[in-house]
Amino acid sequence: MTDNARPGRVGYRDIANDLRQQIDSGELPPGSRVPGENDLVSRYGVEQPTARRALDELKNEGLIVAKRGSGTFVREFKPIRRVSPDRLQASTSWGSGQAIWSTDIGTRPRTEGVTVDMEVPPTHVSEVLNLDDGARVVTRRRRYVVDDKPVQLATSYYPEVLVAGSAITEIDTGEGGAYARLRELGYEPTKFREELRSRMPRDTERKALDLAQGTPVILIVRTAYTADGQPVEVNEMVLDSAAYVLEYKFTAHN
Repeated sequence: MTDNARPGRVGYRDIANDLRQQIDSGELPPGSRVPGENDLVSRYGVEQPTARRALDELKNEGLIVAKRGSGTFVREFKPIRRVSPDRLQASTSWGSGQAIWSTDIGTRPRTEGVTVDMEVPPTHVSEVLNLDDGARVVTRRRRYVVDDKPVQLATSYYPEVLVAGSAITEIDTGEGGAYARLRELGYEPTKFREELRSRMPRDTERKALDLAQGTPVILIVRTAYTADGQPVEVNEMVLDSAAYVLEYKFTAHN
């Protein structure tokens, strides 16, 4: 197409398809610079709005990212592998004083903006935790950063009646985190349920995670239960989808 391109004969989808093929084939590898608008105008014989629309299409697909003052580049994907249920095994993570994150990346990420509040939770959280009307929760909000890149937002809700006065109400919950503290309080989480869905980020999430144009998020809602089925935590996590691979392991028999 490039050699035969004539004004009026090449559309933005044609240009986007060409660039997409180069990315998929490795001709444009991750991290490489993508031809800019002026380059595409010259190469394909099109007007600048057509070139811009082609690049926008690939940005919206999450294939390329624009870096202010530097140009546009093929997105680099260096995934954090989130392995469930391994990360929730008490014997190898929180129960042995390790962070759950150690199962994912081997090291603890930087935690930013931790806040702890006492509040009446949203209705859907109250229902999951089986709370009476007006009952409060301890709410912990934070952002996780890996290699100086925000990758996850998390909000955890704990029934106030269970955790009041414990380290769960402090900024630093100590070794093993909140699950270790729940065990000390007699509410050890032994069963977990996770729901996942993907969606486009809200504006506040996009800014907090510094998301590139067209990047969706993964919403994971985890509920932790004691052995007798009492819900003790709801954790709502918003993940940068470009930063994660979600891996699940199952056996064929219970």
